[in-house]
Amino acid sequence: MAKNYPKPNDPADNKERLNKTISNMEAAEEAMKFATGEERKKIKQSNERREESIQDLKDEIHEEDQSRINGYI
Repeated sequence: MAKNYPKPNDPADNKERLNKTISNMEAAEEAMKFATGEERKKIKQSNERREESIQDLKDEIHEEDQSRINGYI
């Protein structure tokens, strides 16, 4: 049986991932205008998770920038 390993974190694509997540969140907000009931609830939950991801990515990008400034990277 093959083992599944997480993909390594590549900080080079964090800004791209951040932009994609924001774009997905905005598209979901538009879709929510036409959604009802359970579908609307699922979109809201997904966007809550996206908000957390966005904040985490922003924090990570900031930390990496600080590391570069301080000469750690």
